[in-house]
Amino acid sequence: MRSRAGEAWRTACRGSTLRSTVTSAHAPQSDDRPAPRRSTTAALPPHPRIAAVPQRSRLGNNADLLCAIATALLLLVAWLLHADHAPPGPLAGAAYGLAYAFGAAMPLWTLITAIRNRTPWLDVDLLMLAAAAGAAVIEKYAEGAFLLFLFSLAHALERYALGRARNAIRALADLSPPQARVLRDGIESALLIEDVRPGDLVIVRPAERIPVDGTVHHGRSAVDQAPLTGESLPVEKAVSDPVFAGTLNGDGALEITTTRAAGDRTLDRVIQLVEQAQTQRAPTQRFAERFTRVFVPLVLLADALLILVPALAGWLTWEQSFYRGMTVLVGASPCALALGTPAVVLAGIAQAARRGVLIKGGAHLENLGIVRAIAFDKTGTLTVGRPEITDVQPCSGVSQTELLRIAAAVEQRSQHPLAAAVLRHAHQVRIEPPAVQDAQSITARGVRGMVEGRVAEVGSLRLWSGVGDEPPAEVRSAVESLERIGRTTLAVRHDGRWLGVIGAMDRPRPAAADTLASLRAQGVTHLLMLTGDNRAVAESVAREVGVDAFAADLLPEDKVQKIRELLQSHGPVAMVGDGVNDAPALAQATVGIAMGGAGTAVALETADVALMGDDLSRLPFAVGLSRRARVIIRQNVVFALGVIGVLIVAGATGLATIGPAVVLHEGSTIVVILNALRLLGFNGPGRRTEGN
Repeated sequence: MRSRAGEAWRTACRGSTLRSTVTSAHAPQSDDRPAPRRSTTAALPPHPRIAAVPQRSRLGNNADLLCAIATALLLLVAWLLHADHAPPGPLAGAAYGLAYAFGAAMPLWTLITAIRNRTPWLDVDLLMLAAAAGAAVIEKYAEGAFLLFLFSLAHALERYALGRARNAIRALADLSPPQARVLRDGIESALLIEDVRPGDLVIVRPAERIPVDGTVHHGRSAVDQAPLTGESLPVEKAVSDPVFAGTLNGDGALEITTTRAAGDRTLDRVIQLVEQAQTQRAPTQRFAERFTRVFVPLVLLADALLILVPALAGWLTWEQSFYRGMTVLVGASPCALALGTPAVVLAGIAQAARRGVLIKGGAHLENLGIVRAIAFDKTGTLTVGRPEITDVQPCSGVSQTELLRIAAAVEQRSQHPLAAAVLRHAHQVRIEPPAVQDAQSITARGVRGMVEGRVAEVGSLRLWSGVGDEPPAEVRSAVESLERIGRTTLAVRHDGRWLGVIGAMDRPRPAAADTLASLRAQGVTHLLMLTGDNRAVAESVAREVGVDAFAADLLPEDKVQKIRELLQSHGPVAMVGDGVNDAPALAQATVGIAMGGAGTAVALETADVALMGDDLSRLPFAVGLSRRARVIIRQNVVFALGVIGVLIVAGATGLATIGPAVVLHEGSTIVVILNALRLLGFNGPGRRTEGN
């Protein structure tokens, strides 16, 4: 079906940028921009919109509905004038003619446009026009006009129904304020967001939405990031923390240094990617389109035979045979089949985006619903991705304070994640490290520097290997015992005196175990953890989060091989990683899922699915949504094919006339659309969001 499934679908997905998608009801009537003004207290002007792309008028958006209403009124007038079933008089004939004109206007226009643009035109519009014209030929004017009325009404209802799904994305766009308070040279001005440049200082007051992507320059506040990342609680933001356009500031005022211009903000990229995803066809949709391209010509050929053969054989009169042919034309139109799947894709991707999950196409929406095995990267996916100090074991005669004090002093100049962990822990226990001089890093071994005039060293035991200065048994024993339970160890020595051993671990995410349990409850049968860490560390994390199996000491190419093995043994596989180091494995999997989408350009671009809030607990929602989508797609396909089959048989045998066939045909199209829109209420496995 091209007119409704194609035209409405293209209208739904038209535009690849934020500006071409959304205009506010408060858009200014001219392109004049307010001049920058000096202000420290003035409120922002009323919500003008930055879009310059012309939008369809209210009349254009409701053309289908207006045509349907006109057709209905004219049909009613004609029927009242023609109630005695005599040949219609001039007034009744004129009313019927006008009813036909209004009812045929939209399908005829789209058919002419398709022929002019040399796009496929053997579709439902042609079938409907042919059926209406055929009804007029045999003087069934009322039934033909009734067909065109319901056809126009179906257009209008489909536009409204699909509009509900599109509004979910429009709501995302409307989250971003169209203007920002920018502080330049000590002057605060209200500028259109398109005029804000990277490096500009933006002022955001309490309870206002943040208009830019940037970092906090001054201030502290809790920011509600739920519209973008799906996080349930506000996130504390302080100096140097990232913030995103469209999120809601809390009780504190913030000064934000802009890092991305309009069009390149995280919110803009999400909307663009969602719009692009909605135009990508799902496998079932491709099947429906191939089916329609073959089915419609066959219907026309079979219908011609249905009209000619019974009449020529003398089984039916020409009028009866022709009438049955017109009824079959109506019933055989695959409207519901063509529109049922793209409507599900549109609604599913929109609902996922509202919950902080970016699904980049209908194929990925369907494929995620069939996976039975999921592989997880360890670091940054099942774990927090930031090591924390778990053990502090000083040597005999050494206090924990002294051990941490010297270790933190040396690590002040190091950029290693373990150094950051030592410094955070020292700060937590209120230890102020002394200064370090002449610090130097020894690659893959540790750090050495001068603390209080004496040499201090922190690192793995390899730092002292081969230099004739072996650590004592007490230190070796502590290192071995910690590494057996999956800790990464740092030995500390100061002025030739061994101070002790510090153990660190990248802890599992708090939600990891519950997330995996939820995935199992949804039918995922195999959960595999992949990591480049050593076996002891991998085994410790695997035991804590509850995966079925793990593989350690892997290089990137080894992860790819593991995914291939999973594909062979379990069928469709999803891979969850950070979107950077795991790119080859993500590409090899049936569905690649990236963590940390918000603010991470690579995650947005490389994976098939991105969890925007770096929140692993969104994964069961995404899998559940995909499985619900597949169920609804199957329901729509079976229902649509069933209605087509019943109407073809009923029309060919004379059991159904054009009137009932029209009602069932157009009704089935609306049913599959409304069934698809149920996805807008999906809130997780076994739950629904009220009011959606």
